[in-house]
Amino acid sequence: MIDGGEEHTSARKSQELDQAFHVARWMDVLGGFIDRHKRFGVKLGNIETRLLAEPLAERRIDQPIYIAGLARSGSTLLLEMFAWLPQVVSHRYRDYPALYTPYLWNRFLSYAPQQKTAAVERTHRDGILITPESPEAFEEILWMAFFPELHDPRASAVLEAGTDNPAFEAFYRAHIRKLMLVRGGRRYLSKGNYNITRLEYLLELFADARFVIPVREPVWHIASLMKQHALFCKGLQRNPRALAHLQRVGHYEFGLDRRPINTVGAGAVQEIIDLWAQGAEVEGWARYWDHIHAYLADALERNPRLREAALIVRYEDLCRAPREAVHRLFEHCRLPLSDELLERAQQRIRFPSYYEPRFSEQERKLIEQCTAATATRFGLGRCEPASHPRAR
Repeated sequence: MIDGGEEHTSARKSQELDQAFHVARWMDVLGGFIDRHKRFGVKLGNIETRLLAEPLAERRIDQPIYIAGLARSGSTLLLEMFAWLPQVVSHRYRDYPALYTPYLWNRFLSYAPQQKTAAVERTHRDGILITPESPEAFEEILWMAFFPELHDPRASAVLEAGTDNPAFEAFYRAHIRKLMLVRGGRRYLSKGNYNITRLEYLLELFADARFVIPVREPVWHIASLMKQHALFCKGLQRNPRALAHLQRVGHYEFGLDRRPINTVGAGAVQEIIDLWAQGAEVEGWARYWDHIHAYLADALERNPRLREAALIVRYEDLCRAPREAVHRLFEHCRLPLSDELLERAQQRIRFPSYYEPRFSEQERKLIEQCTAATATRFGLGRCEPASHPRAR
């Protein structure tokens, strides 16, 4: 029998989950319209570019920063830290849904009645608090408009250095300059998990780009991915608008429409999809972890220019020694670093305390079997729960 206290707790948790996945009606309607009319959105964006030709010509895209890694590797934490600097420009939650016309949309918002919005925990329920001004990953909307097959697991998602899409490249460069104009910054910052298969293309577009690639020990990484997948599946079942929203913004990492990134061919990806469909979640995630990171390790080995432009950030190193890791991070990205910012990072960065892996010994051995060789290429070793430092 469930007592009254347990029923109350269960009802409160369900209510909190619904709030976390709630999508406002106006955002659903406007976001859906824009998504269904991508070509129209691009045309409006190009008209906006022509209207702003003079001020945009004064903006130079210098050393853009790209954070690209598998979800739950610490990419949002890195995004937040970079966004502390006023000269760094990124997308914000307020930029959606009119992403194709960022200047006009933000001008509209500046004239609209403003309401004070308290910071709330984001949908992932991972302790990260957000407001409309918080940095977020919305760039994927632009990629999907010009590369419609990027999220089809049957097709390769890799965009190599020889990729040629002049319409996208012109639109993308103009879009970045518009964000600079809106925000008044000089350095563009992008967090995009899916950019991990586009690094060589991005390096062709911006020869001075700086890449930050977070990686994480497989057992803890897979535990986090599985936790989020279960959370999103539950939340999306109760909130249909949220599923449509995630599809529109290009978030297929977990949830009811989970789609693996195809890096080497449909066969390997289909095996992962089949494992998930059979309920073999641990093995499916383990093979997916290896699939993504083996591709990344190969790309870095064969391309010296990419290797020089990229910095691998091990999540465990970041949490164990924040000051040292952040110093190396900002030095790589050629950004100024103060003692105040280092202290802020020291206080902000820590190992998660709200979950830990609960795999059986057999499951741990399976993860190690699937990922050990690739993990070693990134200097990642086996990390037992007893040896994992807890949150400070």
